[in-house]
Amino acid sequence: MKCPFCGFTESKVIDSRPAEEGATIRRRRECLSCQKRFTTYEIMEQVPLVVIKKDGSRQTFDKVKILNGVIRACEKRPVPMADIQRVADEVEQEAQNSLEREIKTEYIGELVMDKLKRLDEVAYVRFASVYRQFKDINTFMEELNKLLKEK
Repeated sequence: MKCPFCGFTESKVIDSRPAEEGATIRRRRECLSCQKRFTTYEIMEQVPLVVIKKDGSRQTFDKVKILNGVIRACEKRPVPMADIQRVADEVEQEAQNSLEREIKTEYIGELVMDKLKRLDEVAYVRFASVYRQFKDINTFMEELNKLLKEK
């Protein structure tokens, strides 16, 4: 960090404290050359997560879309909103933790289905039927049979 007074690049931190409700860190520094003090703010860099859609187009990750899809799948099911929110939060967290800045919709869809399978089987089948674009009753039955075998 360059001293704003003399331009020297070495300083020591005298005091650190959270600022802006924990979003930044305020640091008081002292220049090792001229001994003058100055304040710096440190913020976490947000790198956007980009989703690659099936058609190859790209858009920024949107947790609200996942939340809406899970809400639709859980419609008229005894699934608390807190559990639905948790699924969306967990999917977002796993996508962020993947260390990839571009992820495919297939990866996100599989994450959602994995979470729904443990939460509510009917919601899982509803989501899978839309996500995997079941063409007829046979594909639907294949998915149900897979679900029954896993039990």
